[in-house]
Amino acid sequence: MGVMVIACYRPKPGRDDELLSLTKTHLPLLRSEGLVDDGPALCGRAADGTIVEVFAWKSQAAIEAAHTNANVIALWDKYDALCDFVTINDVAESKEMFSPFALVDLG
Repeated sequence: MGVMVIACYRPKPGRDDELLSLTKTHLPLLRSEGLVDDGPALCGRAADGTIVEVFAWKSQAAIEAAHTNANVIALWDKYDALCDFVTINDVAESKEMFSPFALVDLG
């Protein structure tokens, strides 16, 4: 069974556009590595610029495999240069009953 996750990427100063471009490659890479399926994914932007991505891994085993996959690790290293990984609790909109985010087209 799949595992839905909410990933939050807060851009480092001046790196917003680069982060968005990189995020557009995230799911295609995970799909090509067989770690996520073609199911729906959503992406939004918080008022402070944080990118919020919601998607499903194929399984817990797929999540664990990602942590030893050289291609995924290389992508995550690029994220490290562009953003800070934060929890949904660190995003102000998460405090609202119906958290509003600006939709981001990953296409």
